[in-house]
Amino acid sequence: MCGIIGYVGPQGTDVTTILLDGLSKLEYRGYDSAGIAVLTSTGSLELRRRAGKIANLVASVDNGSRPHGGSLGIGHTRWATHGRPNDINAHPHPDCTGVLTVVHNGIIENYAELRRELTREGHAFHSETDTEILSHLIERHYFGDAQHDLEQAVRLALRSVIGSYAIAVVSREQPDLLIGARCGGGPLIVGLGENEQYLSSDIPAILKHTRRVLVIEEGEMVALRPGGVSITQLDGTPVQRGPLIIEWDAEAAEKGGYPHFVLKEIFEQPDALRRALLGRVRDGHLHLAELEKMQQAGLLDSIQRIVIVACGTSYHAGLIAKYTIEQWARIPVEAITAAEFRYCDPIVGPETLCIAVTQSGETA
Repeated sequence: MCGIIGYVGPQGTDVTTILLDGLSKLEYRGYDSAGIAVLTSTGSLELRRRAGKIANLVASVDNGSRPHGGSLGIGHTRWATHGRPNDINAHPHPDCTGVLTVVHNGIIENYAELRRELTREGHAFHSETDTEILSHLIERHYFGDAQHDLEQAVRLALRSVIGSYAIAVVSREQPDLLIGARCGGGPLIVGLGENEQYLSSDIPAILKHTRRVLVIEEGEMVALRPGGVSITQLDGTPVQRGPLIIEWDAEAAEKGGYPHFVLKEIFEQPDALRRALLGRVRDGHLHLAELEKMQQAGLLDSIQRIVIVACGTSYHAGLIAKYTIEQWARIPVEAITAAEFRYCDPIVGPETLCIAVTQSGETA
């Protein structure tokens, strides 16, 4: 799962530290790259992006390229779906002008179609991601019919999007405004401060700054300014909602209020399954693009047996998959723990498909 952090507050704030600290609290969600964008008090929108661990990003920032203080910023930890994990594909993603930048969780299903359309209009793309589509869509409206109204530009841009998203958007021209929106792309939390506001994918990232939070619901947009926040539906209808007071400590917050992580994972399974299927179910049919490409290349034609390799809870998921695949595909399936597979002498050949399932990396 990707992670989002955002901040808007007084000029001269050490926004970089706030963003990096917030990203460190989101590491548990998993990621392969990280980045930040900071609007400094001099009016420059400075991006820093690095593949790998947040430590790589911190090292690059501390190595003489730390953005100066400012009033506004967004950060992101990325788990790659479209495009390789590298510096260029890391978020945030700017538009053609460098005025706007976006971070995004989720999957844009019609990104290929939108990319072709925007390319014909003259937009230049630099990454392989679906997220960059959003930057250019918002740019189209921001400098067009929205007339530099960032909230309206985001609202208009999202009308063209098919898929799931939780996003944060900033403009170099508006140092006191941070926009967030959510539609199936995972959680989005607002932290309410004194003359400063926070936006995050999860409560632990902002808990050291405030315990007053607002949960952004599906199909809503939020505008954060130093003096307060306003929530609307995507069609512009105002939403009134009181804040929640978080009474957990930092450790409990990471557990989402549950007494331990195991119980948290159990109750999160329905939502985890929904997120896993984002962008893969269209018109009531399941589309697995990776398998479809393998099938088109003839790589599955001779498969007579499947081996699922995994550890821990991933292994137990593999046991469930074994029965499902055998029922649907009528192909024998074996589930084996990675530790045993590593040291045994497995009988595998061209007719065997191996599926490695990993969450923490132990299987890998």
